[in-house]
Amino acid sequence: MQGDSYILGMVGLGTMGRNLLLNMADHGFKVAGHDKDASKVELLGKEAVKGDVKGFTSLQEFIGSLQKPRAVMLLVPAGKIVDSAIAEIAPLLDKGDLIIDGGNSHFTDTNRRAEELKNKGLHFFGMGVSGGEEGARKGPSMMPGGDPQAYKVVQPIFEAIAAKVKGDPCVTYIGPGSSGHFVKMVHNGIEYGLMQLIAETYEVMQKGLNLPGDQIQSIFKQWNEGRLQSFLVEITRDIFGFKAPGASHLLLNDIKDEARSKGTGKWTSQVAMDLQLPIPTIDTAVSMRDLSKYKALRTKASALYKDGALKITADQTKFIQSLEEALYFSTVLAYAQGMHLLSQASAEYGYALKMDDIALIWRGGCIIRSTFLEDIYQAYKKDNQLPHLLLDAGIAQKVNGVIGGMRQVVSAATAAGIAIPAYTASLSYFDAFRSERMPSNLIQAQRDYFGAHTYELIGKEGVFHTQWFTK
Repeated sequence: MQGDSYILGMVGLGTMGRNLLLNMADHGFKVAGHDKDASKVELLGKEAVKGDVKGFTSLQEFIGSLQKPRAVMLLVPAGKIVDSAIAEIAPLLDKGDLIIDGGNSHFTDTNRRAEELKNKGLHFFGMGVSGGEEGARKGPSMMPGGDPQAYKVVQPIFEAIAAKVKGDPCVTYIGPGSSGHFVKMVHNGIEYGLMQLIAETYEVMQKGLNLPGDQIQSIFKQWNEGRLQSFLVEITRDIFGFKAPGASHLLLNDIKDEARSKGTGKWTSQVAMDLQLPIPTIDTAVSMRDLSKYKALRTKASALYKDGALKITADQTKFIQSLEEALYFSTVLAYAQGMHLLSQASAEYGYALKMDDIALIWRGGCIIRSTFLEDIYQAYKKDNQLPHLLLDAGIAQKVNGVIGGMRQVVSAATAAGIAIPAYTASLSYFDAFRSERMPSNLIQAQRDYFGAHTYELIGKEGVFHTQWFTK
């Protein structure tokens, strides 16, 4: 069947795929969707209240309905399902057609798929999509990377449906190869860090200050109107105001304290380890999600170890102000670590990332959107080769203004026996980062002592080894 009608086709009509397709239709693009599940195709038809959008259960009819060069976007779970979908679709396409993977695929899989499809004459790029269900429908942030010529085919569509901030669409060509999926992976790593920091803030408020839910909601509402304004603080505010129908208490209080994940935070930590670049705030967030799953062990341990009053006796009003400063400080550190990872990966993998553009498209549509991203954008706009966000003078001024509150919160919470691991990891990273001389010289001496691994000397060329003990 030869078709010449629909400008883009979506494979996978789950929540994200369906909402993105409807978003495109809303903006006047004729689009088609495919899913093996007939109920999802039917739901697409019911929700398509305007625009030209059509669903197919037949893959052949779906491909045949697309205009050439065909552009097929996949929004299916990462992993083997992506490979299976490509294996089914590729034989039905012609040379010059385009496949877009819009899921959270690991960047190494994206590299492999791009090479395999290139050998078949097909264009391919991976694109990170952030914003969840609402973002997909009303305007997400998108991170496409790969074949630049292929991106131009769909660029007008993505720029039209993306979130807009100050008139700028929250989408840009990221770079070659797997860069789009890599940037989305780091985005998710930062997301892990920010969510853990907010959760620890809640822990301090609830245990340390014994604040009721309505007061916690009021605090997050106030914070969201200032420099901490962000999507995650906003939804936290809403969570502390939600009660199930007929209930007298917050739904939050009924939710198990066992956090799940889909792996992108772990991938971020693994890659950072491979690149020998520290991102302890993000690493800690991943570890705490893992620890939360060991509920039975934690319950037994809670009966054995009662150390810590779990109460903070400081002036409540002043301490809440310090807590705001501490969350702001830690937020800056989470972003700074993520951006440092991006800059290092850019050099290592040849991505040639434009750091200011990345900050620009994260300002709207995505889960980590925040007021602070404007500061990040301005820092990298001034110097796109900035080696680390904390070295920007404007950022340094902001950090210096809140470090006192950070130290007070970490000190008080630690003394009270309240776990704030992401806070402490952020502060320790900062203190080590600003240390002109770290105690690592002792580690080198130890390594040379037990393994003859050698060391280098200050102001003297060469590699040295010492016989540290006499037999």
